[in-house]
Amino acid sequence: MRSTRTSLLAAAAGLAAVTAVGLPGAHAAEPHAYSAARLAHAADAVDSASVGGTAWYVDRAADKVVVTADSTVSQAALARMTKAAGADAGAVEVRRTTGEFRTLLSAGDAIYGGQYRCSLGFNVRSGSTYYFLTAGHCGKAANYWYTDLAHKTAIGPTVGASFPNNDYALVRYDNTSLSHPGGYSAADAYVGESVKRTGSTSGTHSGRVTGLNATVHYSDGGTVRGLIQTDVCAEPGDSGGPMYDGTKALGLTSGGSGDCKTGGTTFFQPVPEALKAYKVSLY
Repeated sequence: MRSTRTSLLAAAAGLAAVTAVGLPGAHAAEPHAYSAARLAHAADAVDSASVGGTAWYVDRAADKVVVTADSTVSQAALARMTKAAGADAGAVEVRRTTGEFRTLLSAGDAIYGGQYRCSLGFNVRSGSTYYFLTAGHCGKAANYWYTDLAHKTAIGPTVGASFPNNDYALVRYDNTSLSHPGGYSAADAYVGESVKRTGSTSGTHSGRVTGLNATVHYSDGGTVRGLIQTDVCAEPGDSGGPMYDGTKALGLTSGGSGDCKTGGTTFFQPVPEALKAYKVSLY
């Protein structure tokens, strides 16, 4: 994928089950330690605690509500959150990550709106009208976008933005002199998938999907649900940039912790949801 900075508008960037019957030595599948209802109860308790700097998703295979806590979260806060799950507290697994969960908005370079810098996601269209997707918190921060810090070359306006709860925005190309080729098709991510992410600050980095349908309580405000959790690094200014697997468009960079020197956890808004919300398509 081309660099978002140097080619700003050219890129929008089970195993089969085996039963024990008739198979000597085979074992039946282990029963779940927690029912779906009990996992849901534990997840509701974690979500209701609304601890800033945490993210969670349900791992049904492991019978766990996996909570990732950034460096700002105290042990006391984690203890209160776990205690809220009551008899199902054993289903809550807490993991630590470095840095602070924050939306990756920054002032600087790439696509510019007001005092902020973000990254293009994927080019999309509706009929003969062309747009691009980016992060919703970027769209909420700026009404109009430019290719340069001096705001000399216009791109177009933000025509839709959803944040918090979701994190996607739609920007229309009003400047007809700007190219906007495609080449991607939408797809759903899966756990363990090898992916790449491109952003205007840190360039292209790779990693794996570690969780789906994650809920993040960003420490700088806003809860976003239904995100893809990964171990790919990202930095401020990378918000809105694309996550992909080959030509499969998977996500838009939402936020995360750490940096690309020490690593971290990064979350992505799924692309199919944004396409459906705005009734646009990749091409």
